[in-house]
Order: sequence, then C-alpha cells, then structure tokens
Amino acid sequence: MNKLSFFTALLVLVLLSGCSTRGTRTYTNLGETKTYSSDSRSHNSAINQKDYKHPTMRPYVIRGIKYYPTVVGVGDEFSGNASWYGPDFHGKLTSNGEKYNMYDMTAAHKTLPMNTIVKVTNKKNGLSTVVRINDRGPFIATRIIDLSNTAARKIDMLADGTAPVKIEILGFHSKHQKKVPLQEQLKESPQDQQTDGFALQIASFSKFEGALLTQKKYDDTDGYKTIIKDMQTHNGRMFKVWLKGFRSEEEARDYKSLGNFKNSFIVRED
Repeated sequence: MNKLSFFTALLVLVLLSGCSTRGTRTYTNLGETKTYSSDSRSHNSAINQKDYKHPTMRPYVIRGIKYYPTVVGVGDEFSGNASWYGPDFHGKLTSNGEKYNMYDMTAAHKTLPMNTIVKVTNKKNGLSTVVRINDRGPFIATRIIDLSNTAARKIDMLADGTAPVKIEILGFHSKHQKKVPLQEQLKESPQDQQTDGFALQIASFSKFEGALLTQKKYDDTDGYKTIIKDMQTHNGRMFKVWLKGFRSEEEARDYKSLGNFKNSFIVRED
C-alpha cells in the first residue's frame, strides 16, 4: 500500500469513528423536570404587566417575515400542525434566555407571550399534554408549535415528527406565583358574625392575590370584617371582596355614604 492509499484509509477510519461517537452521544436532563397542571385555576388568568413589556413581546423579523407577539385570553383555541425539537438544541439558549431542556414540559411559539401555559391535544389519538412557552418558532408556515422531546412523546408524535393539534390557552405562569385556591380553601378567610345579610362590595379581582391583599388591608375596618367571595361570572372566575357585619341595609347605606370606598355598592348574600 502506497503512502497516499494509507493516509486515505486512515482518514476514512477517523471519519467513521467520528460518526460513531456522535451516534452514541448521551444527553442529560439539565434540571428537575417541571410539569404544569391542566386545571386553568392553577395559573394566572391574565399576563403579568412585567411580562407584557418584556423584550420578547416586541415585533421581530425572521426570513423576511415580521411577527407580532400578542396577548391571548384563557380559553382561546387554535388549530394547526405541531412539530418537536430536541438533541440539536439541547442546552442552547431559548428566546427568553433559558437553557433549552428537551426533557422539560416546554414549547416554542411564534407569537404567544413567554410563560403562556397551553394544553396541546393530538387530534389523531386524543392524547394531550400541558406545556409552558419559553421559545420562538417553529418558523414554518404550516406549523404553529414546536414541542419539547418529552412533550411530543406524551402525545405520541415522536415517530411521525408532526401531528395535527388543538392548542388551548390555560393561563400564564410567573415566578413565585401563588396558586389560586379551590373553593373550599377560601373558607379559611375571616368570617363575619350573624347579621342581616347585607354587605358592601369594595373590590373585585380576576387574580386571587389582589383579593387577598385587599382583604388583609381592610379587615376589621371600623369593626367590620372582610371576606372573599369566589364567583363565576360572564367575565370568568372573579374574587370579590366584601365588607361585612352590618346589622341592617340602613346601616350599610349609612356607611357607604361616608365615601371610604369609592365605587363600592351594597350586596346581599343568598
């Protein structure tokens, strides 16, 4: 064998060795896998103003196409094709600065706000998964969401690569957010003494946190107690703060006339 043939054979062996090494590469989970509830009550019902002003909400251009991130509401639904991405991006930074972890329950979307929680259902088999948006993409016109490897596995679409899906907005996630309590947990709120059933509604919130802060701030004001009423309205789930302890409607009207609570009004419990 001449020198040229020897070095050619050696180069081929090196290349084959390199391919074999890449083929057996292992990937480790970058942290504890986070999962998200399919119960919309477990998530914020509106995007945090800080998240709304985040740089990832600004319009951007990819391959000559301009995309306009926009806010959506709980219950909004969209249909299209889902794809998934994994090893080639594992450990690289996502659009919001996180490290992409293909084992986490996350996904990429072209326009949804970061930290939007969505339920993705595979229309072929009915399987569903819940993910948090933390990246931008997929930038292919026929696809609306790019799932992590684990999320794609949960709806059995890894082999096909894509699948027709329905996306439902469940809410928004923020760091250190408090879980909205279930109806029975609200019973821990301060209760009122026996009265004639009249109260003053002093505030109303779509987020439990706001209602809780108001309740604590005004509880025992002039001897009256505050409670939180969890109500389902045409605007969705609302947490209303009532000032209670009036012995009659007349007493409630007299107190309202003092003007201590702007836009308050008298209500009566069932």
